[in-house]
Amino acid sequence: MAAQTTLFESIGRIQPHVRPILGRLTLGLFSALGASVVALAVPQVLRELVNGALHRGGDPAQLWAAAAAVLGLGMLEAGFIALRRQFVINPATTVETGMRVAFYRHLQDLPVAFHDRWGSGQLLSRSMSDLNLIRRWLAFGALMLVVCALTTVIGVALMFASSWQLALVFLAAAIPVVIFGFRFRTSYRVVSRLSQDQAGDLATAVEESVQGIRVLKAFGRGSEALESFSNQAEELRRTEIVKARTLATFALAVTLIPELALGLALVVGVLTVADGQLTVGAVVAFFATAAVVAGPVEALGPLMGMTLTAKTAIDRHFDVMDETSTILDPPPGRELIPETGSGALDFRGVHFRYPDAHAGTRDVLNGVDLHVRPGETMALVGVTGSGKSTLLQLVPRLYDTTAGEVAVDGADVRGLPLEALRTRVAVAFEDTTLFSSSVRDNVLLGAPDQTEEALDEALDVAQAHFAYSLPDGVDTLIGEAGLSLSGGQRQRLALARAIAARPGVLVLDDPLSALDVNTEERVEERLREVLADTTTLIVAHRPSTVQLADRVALLEEGRISAVGTHEELLAGNAHYRYVLASLTDEPEDLDSADEEEALA
Repeated sequence: MAAQTTLFESIGRIQPHVRPILGRLTLGLFSALGASVVALAVPQVLRELVNGALHRGGDPAQLWAAAAAVLGLGMLEAGFIALRRQFVINPATTVETGMRVAFYRHLQDLPVAFHDRWGSGQLLSRSMSDLNLIRRWLAFGALMLVVCALTTVIGVALMFASSWQLALVFLAAAIPVVIFGFRFRTSYRVVSRLSQDQAGDLATAVEESVQGIRVLKAFGRGSEALESFSNQAEELRRTEIVKARTLATFALAVTLIPELALGLALVVGVLTVADGQLTVGAVVAFFATAAVVAGPVEALGPLMGMTLTAKTAIDRHFDVMDETSTILDPPPGRELIPETGSGALDFRGVHFRYPDAHAGTRDVLNGVDLHVRPGETMALVGVTGSGKSTLLQLVPRLYDTTAGEVAVDGADVRGLPLEALRTRVAVAFEDTTLFSSSVRDNVLLGAPDQTEEALDEALDVAQAHFAYSLPDGVDTLIGEAGLSLSGGQRQRLALARAIAARPGVLVLDDPLSALDVNTEERVEERLREVLADTTTLIVAHRPSTVQLADRVALLEEGRISAVGTHEELLAGNAHYRYVLASLTDEPEDLDSADEEEALA
């Protein structure tokens, strides 16, 4: 979390986004100020009316002139208000959109390690509700806070012009209001930040429950999830009550104290008129001006609350924007050029530990040395937690090595531009992620320019023929996270996505775990045909996968302890036999079985 900043420091941070619309915001400010000045002019007309037309012997024509002046001023005030909205609303939405796009772009650039730490609900609330708060503050809160403050100053000056005695009584009320204001700013800032953070946590809870609804239902844990959510919602409710009470207390102070001052001023005004020190018109103008000023004074509380909430939103926004990515493109002119285009993959003295690992613990990867030949399919096996999946994620630089290097075609991946590296390396994970789009868009995600023939071939290799039988074929929308499909179907689409990219290096984190042995074998055969020149490194959790590989690498205590064919390691390595015995039994892919029955 960023260090505590002052209100003006926080507001200053959005200045680059606001600069392009600063001219229109200024025009909006002057329009709003113009409306307030016009409103303050009405009491001055009333003073002349009382002292003139309504005075004994006054000219009746002055009454009509005053009525026309008040009508004209009212219409002018309405025009200024319309101009204010015209000047600021559209530009403020432009700022909101620009900041939201920049936020999303930054999220895409940040490393996986960042996303491991942050809840999705916190990021969602920052990208949506916080930026919405900033936009509403820019379009209304900021302008009106300045206008209300200036209106109050101008109004008090006019009140002094009407009666300095009464104005001093009113001005004395400002002292306790200022004291309340300082206390309010401190307490409201804290509770506002807590409220927005709790709202982000609640959003995370909702998303996790929706994503895991099948698990909750299957295990009958819906009531426990509801209880946990209810507790979080109750905490947020209590915080919102404290927030509302804090704002209400300040609003009471800024409303009640000036009203009490006006009551006292009324007594003083009556006495001064009785003594002949003031005219009735001056008293009327004073209290009419006070009535106009009362609105801005009462609005200062909510506007200050809105400003402090916007400050919190800005701080939360920059909590993320201040995060820096450690996985960057190499400096211009220092990019490495691969020695060949064959797809050779090397791990050279690779060490890795997660950023949040406790001091003194052993690295997850503790000196991995491994050479995968061009065009070879190598299986990577090891006991659970040995670091197999972590090793694979170093290839496309989802994480960077702590020490050592990963090389593709002889070039350290850290010296390759990220776009070039991730075009050359394709990945399919065991926990598949699909997007709320069509089958076509999901499969061609890494190769949007590929032809229809490439799409058909990728689906055929992955044995994902079921896609053609969906309601709209490959144009069927598969829903959020692909949860409308079975696990086996999602895995095959994820594999088809990796195949369609036509990579030089294919990294597979057990993407066939939901397939039966026969389907897996057909997939492997087609992979060998279509991607004959592609180097494949696959994490294997099943004996059948191991047997289909050209060679097998055994990961043990963070190192590669043995490399060889399945038969060689089975005959000569006791730990390999132990690992092989612990691999999961072959699952039955019911989807494939249904398809085969339909074809029979």
